[in-house]
Amino acid sequence: MTSIDFNWAPTQTEWESGIAQFPEANFLQSYNWGVFNERIGKKVLRLQAISQNVVIAQVSMIIETAKRGTYMAIAGGPLVDWKSSSLVERLFAEIYKTATNQGCVFIRFRPQVIGEKVSPKLLTSIKALVAPMHVTADLTLQLDLSLSDEELLAAMRKNTRSSIRKSEKLGITTTISTDSKDILAFYEEEKKVAERQGFIPFSYEFLEAQFDVFVAADQVALVHSYSDQHELLASAFIIFYNGEAVYHYGVSTEGNAKLPGSYACQWRAIAEAKARGCSRYNFWGIAPKEETEHRFAGVSLFKRGFGGDEVPYLVAQDIPLSWKYWATYLFELLRKKYRRL
Repeated sequence: MTSIDFNWAPTQTEWESGIAQFPEANFLQSYNWGVFNERIGKKVLRLQAISQNVVIAQVSMIIETAKRGTYMAIAGGPLVDWKSSSLVERLFAEIYKTATNQGCVFIRFRPQVIGEKVSPKLLTSIKALVAPMHVTADLTLQLDLSLSDEELLAAMRKNTRSSIRKSEKLGITTTISTDSKDILAFYEEEKKVAERQGFIPFSYEFLEAQFDVFVAADQVALVHSYSDQHELLASAFIIFYNGEAVYHYGVSTEGNAKLPGSYACQWRAIAEAKARGCSRYNFWGIAPKEETEHRFAGVSLFKRGFGGDEVPYLVAQDIPLSWKYWATYLFELLRKKYRRL
């Protein structure tokens, strides 16, 4: 392997220039995702591997503190050529050393690479094993936005296509907002959804900090749909980054149950992604079709109605650094079963 230099203090310009080498990169490895995590009190470390003045790998690492032990989380990364075993091993040697110095019990990562394209032998060589819990969406649904609206509609499930058209006939309207003040209303609706469906919602501070960081770079928007009586039906929190629009969070009101507001909201979000020059629309996580009891089976059925391709990334991997990891492993296995994930 040619010589490699490691840059542990890349500027935002250097980081985003490096991202350009990895078209698969999503917002989880963006500089701003790190800024957001720093804003909510987490430690973020960024590393670039450079050879002959070209970035050949980079990784944003977040140090997570939890009762079960401190660990390093790498969501959507590392960004590296997974066919180059020597480069991957060299990069993980640096990551391993850093995590150990930070007092981490384990490293958890979920890279932007199709699972079947990663050699099991390579994963063994870096001492990785399948994690008991996911990091972020490892099975996603993505639309090709180079298709015309007519082609996108034709590829949808009949019910989805009909619901979009019905929303227009019913006078359902949609808006785009980049006003941080709207996050409070989004949060209040999220709390209602969480109460109905039995999950813990994100805090207002978490949503506000994330929106504020990305809106400053014109990389986020809220999409809303309303009934003809001006009643809010659904909202989507969309992040635009590196040619991709991601449906990161969403809420729907009780009024939406009898109206196709969620369909209108998604169709407007897709239009906004096209207007911003995105090449793909990512519906984010979906549950495997065969897991009908999965907590997200219902919303996954809704997403699949829009067509698109299912993209199965390598599932989350852990690298244990201490015997304490195994207590975490057992705890998370039990929690996964309890939460139907």
